[in-house]
Amino acid sequence: MHISFHGAAQTVTGSKHILHLKNSKKILLDCGMFQGLGKDTLRLNQEWGFDPSSISMVLLSHAHIDHSGLLPKLVKDGFKGLIYCTTATADLVKLMLIDSAHIQENDVKHINKRRLRDERPLVEPLYTSEDAEKVFELLVPVKYNDNLKIDEQISVIFSDCGHILGSAAINVRIEEEGQLKTLCFSGDVGRYRDMILRAPEVFPQADYIIMEATYGNKLHEEHVPSVERFLEILTDTCLRRKGKLIIPAFSIGRTQELLFLLNRLELEHRLPDLDYFVDSPLSINATAIIKNHPECFNSHVQELLKKDDDVFGFKGLHLIEKAEDSIRLNDYEGPCVIISASGMAEAGRIKHHIAHTIESTKNTILIVGFSESHSLAGKLKLNPKEVKIFGEPYQVNAAIETIDSMSAHGDYEDLLKWLSCQDISKVEHFFLVHGEYENQLAMQKRLQQKGFKNVVIPKMHQEITL
Repeated sequence: MHISFHGAAQTVTGSKHILHLKNSKKILLDCGMFQGLGKDTLRLNQEWGFDPSSISMVLLSHAHIDHSGLLPKLVKDGFKGLIYCTTATADLVKLMLIDSAHIQENDVKHINKRRLRDERPLVEPLYTSEDAEKVFELLVPVKYNDNLKIDEQISVIFSDCGHILGSAAINVRIEEEGQLKTLCFSGDVGRYRDMILRAPEVFPQADYIIMEATYGNKLHEEHVPSVERFLEILTDTCLRRKGKLIIPAFSIGRTQELLFLLNRLELEHRLPDLDYFVDSPLSINATAIIKNHPECFNSHVQELLKKDDDVFGFKGLHLIEKAEDSIRLNDYEGPCVIISASGMAEAGRIKHHIAHTIESTKNTILIVGFSESHSLAGKLKLNPKEVKIFGEPYQVNAAIETIDSMSAHGDYEDLLKWLSCQDISKVEHFFLVHGEYENQLAMQKRLQQKGFKNVVIPKMHQEITL
């Protein structure tokens, strides 16, 4: 058996890894889109590094676009197998892929207007809404911890890893020539004190482990101080400076955590009397799906649901779906909070909100999760004097704040705790993916100190014999 790495290799996005079996079967773990890598992004999303028609099946860890976003292109380019994922992921990924297709179609429409004017060749999106819908008929929903026997050679168990709704570590058992081998792919590992979701579960003993290292060199703050910090930023921006608090937030996970936090402040009678806007149709639809999967919530939320039937709702909340209503928010006078996608501020309505508020000292832009360093949110975290938005320069006069503890990714202590169920002596190879290189190096050192052997940081398109 071989494994090859075609994304999230010494970078954070584009998760794609292939298990090559001796009988020519190929199992693709995730099919993620590259995001926030500047001018290299389009090229990376166009070049597979493998033949999509040769892939036998896809095992999908969760619905985030950097893990699922190229599934429509995979089908468009010849993939004809099935896509296995958890039940909640199957629900969410349909929303995510249609939204991704709409964004591409709209972006291409604007680009082609300029190209037509300049008499240059027109471009096409990576895929269309029609391409995205073709993925849906290939999805096979699976319950957590069910032993899915795909064929006589391959079986799979999805174990909850607490990152977002439906997220799972993928545990694969493969029998080749009378020998049984087990592999675990972490997907993205969540936190053990998540506000909403269950903690990551223990997973079966593995011979080989592929693990993310997004925060391989970082410890998060405690959640309780982050709530106080959030309230402090909200109060300073909206009550003292009478400004707008703009929050780029991923539609799945981060937006719901923010709504849950605001609901909590209302229950504690500490929520300022303001207008709170969620300006993202995807976030609104995703929240509705998440409400339909209470089985994924932790025990605290389960108890809260007994006395509060909507843990994501509160006084002053407004859900913005229509584009014209989103545009009108630019003329909104007075303090307010605007939560909008995308989390890295690379696409969608959030870029317009940042452009309209970034040059006023009254306002604050709050970054509440991981941001790739080349993305707009990643650049803002460095507190620059100027940034470009839609190709135009903007002075950064608004306050830039960060609360990393709200990230859905576990820090290095969470990752080590997740691994604590393993007998280290039985792990033959360990691969670190989905992380910036310096974070992977730090995590590699920690794993080696714990006693893990053969800890490898694979390069893009590298193939390794197991």
